[in-house]
Amino acid sequence: MENVLITGAGGFIGSFLVEEGLKRNYQVFAGIRRSSSKIYLKDPRIRFIEFDFSTVESIVQTIELLRKQNIRFKYIIHNAGVTKARKKEDYFNVNFHNTKNFIEALQITGMIPDKFIFISSLAAFGPGDPVTMKPVMLSDEPNPIETYGKSKLEAEKFITSLKDFPWLIIRPTGVYGPREKDYYIFFKTINRGLETYIGSSKQILTFIFVKDLVRVIFDATLSSITNKTYFVSDGNEYDTQTFAAIAKKHLHQKTIKITVPKGIVKQLAFCLEKTFGLWGSVPTLNTDKFNVLKSINWRCEIEPLQRDFNFIANYDLDRGVKETVEWYKQNGWL
Repeated sequence: MENVLITGAGGFIGSFLVEEGLKRNYQVFAGIRRSSSKIYLKDPRIRFIEFDFSTVESIVQTIELLRKQNIRFKYIIHNAGVTKARKKEDYFNVNFHNTKNFIEALQITGMIPDKFIFISSLAAFGPGDPVTMKPVMLSDEPNPIETYGKSKLEAEKFITSLKDFPWLIIRPTGVYGPREKDYYIFFKTINRGLETYIGSSKQILTFIFVKDLVRVIFDATLSSITNKTYFVSDGNEYDTQTFAAIAKKHLHQKTIKITVPKGIVKQLAFCLEKTFGLWGSVPTLNTDKFNVLKSINWRCEIEPLQRDFNFIANYDLDRGVKETVEWYKQNGWL
């Protein structure tokens, strides 16, 4: 049985990656922090490893302990990271510096895996052109519009500069599904009978259901392909009204539509960010989130993904939202 290490295993995507690895009969090692939740990591086959990625030395110590137990990873899926942080430098500390520390520790110890998969984001490239509405292409110049995306891009630049290191970079678009907490706020708002929009322009959105994402991540991991990057979506495009209509359908809810001018939302985001910051937390609506919400073109190129891994999504937005809403209800979130 071959070993796969999944970092960030306690989170939304990480917990589904663990389940997919177990389904494929791998010995799954869940890389977690001491404070990480194990609520979705109950399978007795999971082996846990606590990591402190803040220094190369601490990672080397952990890897050396694994070596003494004759544990070596054939594959590493580096999913650990943050999507929200109080300070901008925290994004770079976790998403960039911790990734760099991890790879350097693997190099120092000679424990480089057969393949290292870095879970990045479409945010590392930013949205497509709002005038031409062309999709973001792999050949385009990255232009992230939020700190999260900028920190992911820095990690990508480091990884792609490495020699003799077998990497793949996966950039999913909006990931949703059971256990997810950000889109959950949207569903909760719809469930309360409110449907809000920012400005009058329609956003073109792309999504990937979490189960489709983890499936193609493992397909890519087990392939012979290395040193390439991919965008991941379900292959469809949706506008904000369609997203809301699908949510209302499965929530069996009618709504009141409210359109808020961009200027007001921008001011509100700024005020919330400052207020929440006094208590050391980050609001869902912040200035970075506003930049994302006002961008209207989130199309992205997925033909390389489809070609290289024969990827066809099992879930379109309708099926995915149905399963997501059912999970939220069954677990008392809605």
